[in-house]
Amino acid sequence: MVNKRIKKIIKIVIGIAIAVVPFLLLSSIASMGTIDILAVLEFIISPLIIVIILEFAAIIIFIESFLFSKKWRRVLWLASLIIVLSLVTFYIYIPFIPLHLAPNHPDSDWWDNGSVVHILPAVSENRILLKTSFTISLTNPQLNISGEYIPGNMTDTQGYFWYFDAKNLTANTTYQLRLEDSTGKSLCDPWPLSTFPDPNSNPDSLKIVAFTGSGGHDACRTWYGSGQIPLLTRQKLLNRALKTNPDVLVGSGDQIYYDVRYGVTSKLMGDSRRAIAYSGSFDYSKPILGTENENVLKKAVGPQIAYLYGTACRSIPTYFILDDHEYLANDDAIEESSINIQLLLAWINPYVESCITFPPDPFMLEAARTAQRLYLPEFLPDENRPLTLRGTNASDRAKNVSECFGTLRYGNLVEGLMYDVRRYINLTGENGTFIPLDAEQWLIDRANSDNSTYLIHFSPISWGWSAAKWLSWYPDVRVELDGEPALSTNVSKYMWQSGWFDQHNRILNSCSMMENTTPLFVCGDMHTQTAGMIVKSDDLDLSSDPIPSLLTGSLGVDGGGFPSGGIRAIEATPPTDLEVIENLTSYEKAGFVIMNITKENITTNFYGWKYGQDDIEVIDSLTPHFTFVIPSKDGS
Repeated sequence: MVNKRIKKIIKIVIGIAIAVVPFLLLSSIASMGTIDILAVLEFIISPLIIVIILEFAAIIIFIESFLFSKKWRRVLWLASLIIVLSLVTFYIYIPFIPLHLAPNHPDSDWWDNGSVVHILPAVSENRILLKTSFTISLTNPQLNISGEYIPGNMTDTQGYFWYFDAKNLTANTTYQLRLEDSTGKSLCDPWPLSTFPDPNSNPDSLKIVAFTGSGGHDACRTWYGSGQIPLLTRQKLLNRALKTNPDVLVGSGDQIYYDVRYGVTSKLMGDSRRAIAYSGSFDYSKPILGTENENVLKKAVGPQIAYLYGTACRSIPTYFILDDHEYLANDDAIEESSINIQLLLAWINPYVESCITFPPDPFMLEAARTAQRLYLPEFLPDENRPLTLRGTNASDRAKNVSECFGTLRYGNLVEGLMYDVRRYINLTGENGTFIPLDAEQWLIDRANSDNSTYLIHFSPISWGWSAAKWLSWYPDVRVELDGEPALSTNVSKYMWQSGWFDQHNRILNSCSMMENTTPLFVCGDMHTQTAGMIVKSDDLDLSSDPIPSLLTGSLGVDGGGFPSGGIRAIEATPPTDLEVIENLTSYEKAGFVIMNITKENITTNFYGWKYGQDDIEVIDSLTPHFTFVIPSKDGS
């Protein structure tokens, strides 16, 4: 009798332990905040595989227990219960997975960043615009630029974010810059920054680093390892690109990945449990600045921009084009609501509601404008870009800057054109456009001017390749042909507008008419690298003088973010209505391009690296895997 009581007590104790121990373990992990179970598991096997095995094991063990005696049945039930409680514990642990975030200060051994978190400059021949953020709240900081003092302008409501606008500068001149507080105390070490050459001058060369998709928040990396490359690795890739000593950096969209509310991507990004645990949730009924939404946005965007760039680009003029994810949304046109089984298997709400994400709704627009206001320099004015273009000279920005349309003018060597194709999109069928007609006319006028060696379209959207996404110039959709994914126009693309392709051809035609200037399209959006010559676009015959185009690749793409990955599930190829000679077919690795521009040619070197496939140690010595050479028309 005593033995039976003892056995019963032991069983009760074991049962309590099974129920309580996992939650005690979770509590200790949450309180410590430094144990990354996933990092440990990845050395053994993928966490997703482990979870799937355990899920099936719990079910199988429970079912098979009925084939055994009563004694063994309880043992198997106990084993099944342990597995289930372990999975529940892991599910609760997910929001507490540690993050390893720090700003990028690659030369901290000899340059003191002080209280500065990030510096991103925009430059023209006579003006410098700095966007900055700090670890401390400031009052009336100033920029000392070679002895002249420029007052700061606060861009948040708490004194951590400021811009500095220095005007009436001399072309092709190196200035010494120093950030100071209101008492004149230095906030960081001084550094040099040069203005561009005069637009009518004849510079010999220009080196540009370009990429897309640099955004990504470690809190949006799923527990099973999908999402953008971790911040520390993206910083290494960026720093490798900067070791080539570029004169200019161009980010052609998707500096932010933090989608909310709409589509599948929001469930993996800003609406994920881990992201909410780190940043909080937006209140869509309130403005961003001056409410709790301000801190949510800073936590959501700060690690993606301020931490990625830090002070690494303080002496490099930068250009950043907005694309769909800056508006905290993917370009989705979902006709019917559905249940996504893949999300369910990954413990994510599988219900995906029908939606059309663009044009941006008021919150999306405010989020994009506020993020740009805090972190990214707008486009400085250019004498050949109308101040009447939409998004120009807003009351809450520096004078005459543009939020959406930009110019890189480097003497008479290069004129670069940049444009946001999301903010002003319209859905009016054959009259549909990605950019307003007056902005289109500006692009055409610049082609007609024919007064630089090269005219480069730095586009956040692909020219010459498609992966069947909605907001593309092209009507192609993904189909299966003989069991393989392919592009087709035999099926209509939901909410695609025929006017978009017409606008594409009008702009392309203007570039084909240039006699002395060599055109080039340097494209973002699609997370792959390609290069080739556009020979034909519908009825537009370009065979006598094909137009070169390339995709830069994404600095931070991983896994499902490639065109052939989970969302698109098809490699980038020329669309049905185009004829493209491909010099480089789709190369799916994270990376960037370095463009060496002279009067004779543009030599573009492609760099690629793949997370989980290539050793991280090789980043510092990464070499080009492909070179694309475009001779100038005059050859001088």
